[in-house]
Amino acid sequence: MATMGLLAALVLALLFAVPGLRGVLHEIRHIGAGWIVLAVALEVASAVSFVVIFRLFFDRLPARDARALAWTTQGSGALLPGGGAGGLAVGGLLTHLAGQPGRWIARRSAGVFFVGGAASGLALVGSGLALAAGAPGPHDFPRVILPTALAAAGMLLIGVLPIVIHDGRGPRWLRALATGVREAELTIFTRRPNWRLIGSLGYLGFDVAVLWILLTALGPAPSVAVVVLAYSIGYAANTLPIPGGIGVLDAGLTGALVLYGISPVRAAAAVIVYHAIAFWIPGLGGLAAYLRLRPRLLPAATAHQDGSVAETSTATSKEARDDRTCPVSQTNPPRLGRRPQRRSRARPVYRARRQAQSSPLPGSLRRANGAP
Repeated sequence: MATMGLLAALVLALLFAVPGLRGVLHEIRHIGAGWIVLAVALEVASAVSFVVIFRLFFDRLPARDARALAWTTQGSGALLPGGGAGGLAVGGLLTHLAGQPGRWIARRSAGVFFVGGAASGLALVGSGLALAAGAPGPHDFPRVILPTALAAAGMLLIGVLPIVIHDGRGPRWLRALATGVREAELTIFTRRPNWRLIGSLGYLGFDVAVLWILLTALGPAPSVAVVVLAYSIGYAANTLPIPGGIGVLDAGLTGALVLYGISPVRAAAAVIVYHAIAFWIPGLGGLAAYLRLRPRLLPAATAHQDGSVAETSTATSKEARDDRTCPVSQTNPPRLGRRPQRRSRARPVYRARRQAQSSPLPGSLRRANGAP
């Protein structure tokens, strides 16, 4: 919470300090309260959509815990560097503390990530095709045709990874990508159709709608295809390792909107308000969910650790019993640099004499002793 408050204070200080941004602050003041309430409601709908798709993949968890983990994942993604990937890493850690196997968590987390990526890629390609077909907005090659073609080629290459990497060969990072893509494809195409797949479209669609609503509140309604294309391209800046995406996401989205015909002041004002809503709604929801989940998570983690310690103790005691019964362990303690030697068992003297008297001597020894 302190970090989030500090980042918000830095943004406000930047708005007041830079003369060129004072016009942005003036534009923000013109956004009505009704538009803000509508934007917040759409962001909540986007967060709920993520909960829906999260529960599709993490179906082993109880519904209550899955919802709390989904909100915690979103809150972590809004605050930590890396965006959604960082949030899924935190959610995977908490799920592992709850007792789920790590390999299953990694596979399902990758599936969630790639289903969301597929929705974003389809949105970019669809908006580009709409603009190329004559939708309001630019229609030139560098701004429309080129990003659309690159996105379509990237989706095709990622989609065939499970076919190319099917025998476990290739770099480790490429095999991990193929596993995540395979999990996403199995969920979408192979398994029984599930209505929760709509959550991936709602998670993206409602979030884009927040930006479109804020742009509409500041002037004429822009083309939906333009906002979707600018959103998809500008959000690539969020991959930079900056906590909360402060500065980089704002610059990426604002630059993309200006590239597609939105005025700089209007674009900057809409993006700053959008980022504040997209930052605080998942952040506060994730914090509340974690506080509710934590009392149930700690006993599960403690029990999991106790079980591991008990298994280790059992294995250790078994090895100790094996060592006591093993003949090799009943040897003299080895000196430094020498092999252990078997301890000699001395026999009583009288027993040795009796055996020497009773044992027959070789023929040559008997003749030497005068024996018949």
